[in-house]
Amino acid sequence: MEDKNGDKYILAGYPWFKARARDTFVALPGLTLSIEEDDYFENAMKTAEKGLREFMDGKPLSVKLYEIEQPDVLLWAVWCIQQYAKERGIEKCGKKYGKLVLNIISYIEDQRHPNLTLEDNGLVKTDGKERPVTWMNSMSSGRPVVPRTGYIVEFNALWYHALKFGAALAETGEDQKRADRLERLAAKCQKSFVETFVNEHGYLFDYVDGSDQDWSVRPNMIFAAAFDYSPLSQDQKKNVIDICTRELLTPKGLRSLSPKSNGYNPMYTGPQVQRDYAYHQGTAWPWLGGFYMEACLKLYKRTRLSFIERQMVGYENEMFYHCLGTLPELFDGNPPFHGRGAVSFAMNVAEILRSLEQLEKYKY
Repeated sequence: MEDKNGDKYILAGYPWFKARARDTFVALPGLTLSIEEDDYFENAMKTAEKGLREFMDGKPLSVKLYEIEQPDVLLWAVWCIQQYAKERGIEKCGKKYGKLVLNIISYIEDQRHPNLTLEDNGLVKTDGKERPVTWMNSMSSGRPVVPRTGYIVEFNALWYHALKFGAALAETGEDQKRADRLERLAAKCQKSFVETFVNEHGYLFDYVDGSDQDWSVRPNMIFAAAFDYSPLSQDQKKNVIDICTRELLTPKGLRSLSPKSNGYNPMYTGPQVQRDYAYHQGTAWPWLGGFYMEACLKLYKRTRLSFIERQMVGYENEMFYHCLGTLPELFDGNPPFHGRGAVSFAMNVAEILRSLEQLEKYKY
């Protein structure tokens, strides 16, 4: 979408969603780079970078990029840019976006974010008790349905990923001193990540807040196994993939909560309050399935190709329902996995496109 000022945006969904910052950075690589549309990536990033810099400088936003203040948005922006580096080369990426990435890391290091604190153990912490701060953002009676707070698993996987990518960019830019410092911080983060999140059953806590460890089996752990820079060992990645396969995988993506966990509610139906409670309590999301497939391909490579191809069949069939040629917002987490919500959702479409691109790369 282009506004009257020439700024380019990605709508989070159709028909009622706006351009949301997190959705933009998750969806942008799949919607553009995966189909060789670099100009669209660069145009949308130009608008997004303007908003990111205004936010970090404490200035009023001149762009209509909503929820940019959410604590993981800057980290998803770094992931988005790293996808550009992977597809188009780190040197080209460094020239275009290297300064932005390193500025984001410095902004977090300098404790300037209003709701993302870098702790002495190298992890980042946030306050989500009174308002939702992650993509699991449904609310009821003015409070988050899923109050994730403290050390949040995907935030810290993203932070580790940002530090490693920042170090690679600094090294490419011949700033070895900065690269070494970021590598040291990444090593501290990696050690603390494993100590904090890996539990005795081998999967990851969804969040840890003081002595409160959330044992719910949720899909947010899959990011730590899927990212190019991962804080997990190969065995730890396998454990994460295994539990996601056993308890979360559906033909329409990963469930937002395991059927074995308390509060499981897979059907996104009924009055608004009922749907708000179900939104992240067992419904299935294709975009999460995209990261699951990425993690599988990285760990198992060609041995899982046929399995991933079978997973794709469910999405191909869905293209002929709801809104032709696209994917809806979410699905019921139990059979027959009906599509629900908005008729088109950017992150879902993007991650399936990115998965298709990855499949082709592993085939040849």
